[in-house]
Amino acid sequence: MMLDFAGLIEPGSRDEELLKQIDPARLPRHIAVIMDGNGRWAKRRHLPRVAGHRAGVEAVRSTVETSARLGIEALTLYAFSVENWKRPPFEIEALMTFLKEYLRKELDHIHRNNIRFRTIGRINELDESVQFELRSAMHRTAHNTGMILNVALNYGGRVEIVDACRRMLDACLAEGRGAETINEAEIARHLDTSGLPDPDLLIRTSGEMRVSNFLLWQIAYAEIYVTDTLWPDFRRPHLFASIIDYQKRERRYGGLIENPARAVVNAS
Repeated sequence: MMLDFAGLIEPGSRDEELLKQIDPARLPRHIAVIMDGNGRWAKRRHLPRVAGHRAGVEAVRSTVETSARLGIEALTLYAFSVENWKRPPFEIEALMTFLKEYLRKELDHIHRNNIRFRTIGRINELDESVQFELRSAMHRTAHNTGMILNVALNYGGRVEIVDACRRMLDACLAEGRGAETINEAEIARHLDTSGLPDPDLLIRTSGEMRVSNFLLWQIAYAEIYVTDTLWPDFRRPHLFASIIDYQKRERRYGGLIENPARAVVNAS
């Protein structure tokens, strides 16, 4: 399989050097990203926090396009957590405004590139105007067969597991089944990510070393890649570097291997 970046990457560039190091046969099926550092990016420039959120939109655009061209099966972006409601109302309003603007501006491009848009989280608790844009995007791209762009909104890993347990209880009661019939596969079927492979690679920007209540069930065996790069500065070479690092790791799933390879790639 050849990776198609014709017209996007200049010959001899850093991007091309990194791309050549990627093995197309060993790409992660599912990449999850904790997009962190917007506020610090703005603070360093003496700008309001919302300026960092707006700047982060370009990082989203780059990551989505690059992932789709690589042939990644699913990309999940942590956009708004259940804990983010604690932020000032004007910042929450700005985040939702940027989300709606992104969908309006990018939906044609997403659709043309055969990307399917999905969401996870308690979407029904968002403002109706946000729900409208989300439903429109999901409806328009529902039959696309390329990469799934999965956006986590009003999402929390613990909340997701609670909701999954409630759905399983309802199913058991309706079908007259006991708790002994529940297994890992059934739990996975009731999660918001049902139908998607678990993430192979979890990327966190801004250097923070925590998973922040993100995909707690699904990342049990994900490879974690942390970069000091703040989210608004995250671009194609940073994503390439994370994949190169991922491919240099040996995934043991609790087993044993000989001579495990470890490497760190610097995309700065």
